[in-house]
Amino acid sequence: MTAELTQAIDWRHDLHRHPELLYDLPWTSGFVAERLREMGMDSVTTGVGRSGVVAVLQGERPGPVTALRADMDALPITEATGAPHASLHQGRMHACGHDGHMAMLLLAARRVATQRDFAGTAVFIFQPAEENGGAGARAMLQDGLITRFGMTQIFGMHCMPGLQGGQFFTRPKGIMAAADSLRITIEGRGGHAARPDTCVDPALVASHIHVALQSIVSRNIDPVASAVISITQMEASDNEDIIAPIARLAGTVRTLDEAVRDHCEAAITRIATGVAAAHGAQAKVEYLRDYPVTVNAPAAMARAARSAAAVAPTQIDTPPLMVSEDFSFMLQALEGAFLFLGQGDGPGLHSPTFEFNDAVLNVGARFWEQLIRDQ
Repeated sequence: MTAELTQAIDWRHDLHRHPELLYDLPWTSGFVAERLREMGMDSVTTGVGRSGVVAVLQGERPGPVTALRADMDALPITEATGAPHASLHQGRMHACGHDGHMAMLLLAARRVATQRDFAGTAVFIFQPAEENGGAGARAMLQDGLITRFGMTQIFGMHCMPGLQGGQFFTRPKGIMAAADSLRITIEGRGGHAARPDTCVDPALVASHIHVALQSIVSRNIDPVASAVISITQMEASDNEDIIAPIARLAGTVRTLDEAVRDHCEAAITRIATGVAAAHGAQAKVEYLRDYPVTVNAPAAMARAARSAAAVAPTQIDTPPLMVSEDFSFMLQALEGAFLFLGQGDGPGLHSPTFEFNDAVLNVGARFWEQLIRDQ
């Protein structure tokens, strides 16, 4: 193991010890900016999209401006890995591999900064608030990310447990789903739990709505299309003897196609209001479109796949995942592509026992280097 790879792993462990959430990233963004300045970047800009960091490095020859993105924020999870570099902050941990994402991109930046043996310009983006609906990618775009740094293509990568360790996985077009939030408020008539005949029980109505919504995917969506409708929260009375006048449902909707997304929204509203009316209640539906589908541009995906294949085995027809990513906003604004780096077997993302696999850190860094040099 080289000294620079050992140092990059140490960076990863240090970042893991100091997880920060959403846009509140003073330690993390400071650490990243300091490392980039030490490398001799042509410029290092902080505070982009509130707390993002962007570094620019000119190559030795003219060429395109390629942007590479890593996310920085952690999750509100109490760590249970038992690692010697475990989180120093109770209730916060890097359970999605963003510590590894930063370390891989920093290592690649260090290597190409040493020689600058590439054409064009490399833009290294360290983004806040990817998790918990923070939409840090959108915030950076709204802060003029593309025009301020003149980018022509953009690329992102995420570690993925369950996929073969040290290998790359991507696909043209949709690779991850849109994520929408669903909230349904059911208004009935409350009263004594021993006298349900005098009430319109919104909890019962909510239960019927919950079941009926599952017919959308099984009976209203083309069987070869993909959609997920998951009700994850139910709330009614806080007392066993009271039928509350109000019940609430909340959940998520995931789709890979805008037409299917539109259909789900319309069907959820139709079913919820119709089932409520059939029981003498009323339902109000709030459908919030959060993250769009992550769509790879075919030409950019092909470029990323060529660079990845020069480093490690690369699959270019991996099935799409129904998880979501705010990198989708960047791909709406600029041609680019996203791919997964396999982590091998182990706990899944967002698990309190998840640990980024240091054995693949160099593979990811080499991909970023190759992508820059292939411009």
